[in-house]
Amino acid sequence: MEPIPFRLDTGATWLNLLATRGSAFGRHPEERIPTPERLADWLAAVELTPEGPVAVADLELARHLRETLRPLALSATTGAEPPPDAAAALIAFLEAYDEPLRLAGAAEPPGLVRPAPAGAAAALGRIARQAAEQLTGPERHALKSCPESDCRGVFADPDGRRRWCPSPACATRGRVRAHRARKATAAPTA
Repeated sequence: MEPIPFRLDTGATWLNLLATRGSAFGRHPEERIPTPERLADWLAAVELTPEGPVAVADLELARHLRETLRPLALSATTGAEPPPDAAAALIAFLEAYDEPLRLAGAAEPPGLVRPAPAGAAAALGRIARQAAEQLTGPERHALKSCPESDCRGVFADPDGRRRWCPSPACATRGRVRAHRARKATAAPTA
């Protein structure tokens, strides 16, 4: 069976981590990182390949971080107070796994580089830091949540023009529903 493709279109790596569980609020959620190997593939896709192997404990840690960030992201999209337990869990995660920022210059391609994370936990620490920075900075105002009840995926919308998440399925369902509602309202009464 072919693995479910990754969603890498939400506007930030930490938001892409949230998208590793599709239809999170639906009857049939889609787990995009069901195994340590798929987590390793996902980390490679977001350019955070760790130096060491990815283990089952890393997979559990990734899922823990994902589900810690989800309520924080959703509260940011509405301007609601973040759940204190989720905020405390993110702080604890950063205390345990955040690493000092180290940068170096690179010749090919030219620019700044950061050494690979030592392990998956360090890679997840970088993701947690990115989330904390965005959730506490001005970029939090660009976060939106998909209005589809089974999705509610969080994405960055800096231009303020998107209504649905980048998934074509959500936009299609929303447009069909709106069309049917307009059609029902416009139907002549006998």
